[in-house]
Amino acid sequence: MLRIGGLTPYSATDYPGCFAAVVFCQGCPWHCHYCHNPHLLAAGAPPAMAWDEVVDFLGRRRGLLDAVVFSGGEPTLQDGLAEAARAVKALGFKVGLHTAGMYPERLRELLPLFNWVGMDIKAPFADYEQITGVAGSGAKARNSARWILDSGVDYEFRTTVHSALLSREALAALGRELAAMGAQHYVLQEFRQQGCAEPLPPTAPAYLRCGTVERMSQQFRQFSVRKA
Repeated sequence: MLRIGGLTPYSATDYPGCFAAVVFCQGCPWHCHYCHNPHLLAAGAPPAMAWDEVVDFLGRRRGLLDAVVFSGGEPTLQDGLAEAARAVKALGFKVGLHTAGMYPERLRELLPLFNWVGMDIKAPFADYEQITGVAGSGAKARNSARWILDSGVDYEFRTTVHSALLSREALAALGRELAAMGAQHYVLQEFRQQGCAEPLPPTAPAYLRCGTVERMSQQFRQFSVRKA
């Protein structure tokens, strides 16, 4: 079953419009500079709790929570994700997924199990290695985004933004790339220093208060900037 790195018993922000519990899955093969869960990167780290404990907890929360979100780390790294998603659905919860899209074929098989998917889009796909440190990561992310768009599953694409991570030109190029793919729901997330693996200097003044962001907002049916 799942190797679990932690559990947030209540969240109003991890599944849009739902009160959710968040199950953090251990392990991630990418090493993004701004990762806020570096303790979850090692796939072989001792689990924080057993899956049976999570099921017991969720059984006591039926009627109080709407959904369960599998986050990480990278949930699709683990073979037990499909079984866990089915178990959560059998308890009567909606099932959400946070993913970076590093395993596109596995994601394609898993998508029918989820009611909603939030995918982190790191950068223009050609520039992914600058963020993840892994060659070929951009092609995998692009394929995963394509599968999500083709699946019909509710989704949110989101990008963590900071002037040291993405220039305004790169941000504009990413917006055009996603819009050309047919993406309709896109969120820019302001970088947060708290818990970051590699803290960054303050972002450039007015980085997100510019014509670039205004033009991006016109490319998507749903667009927002999520404050830190």
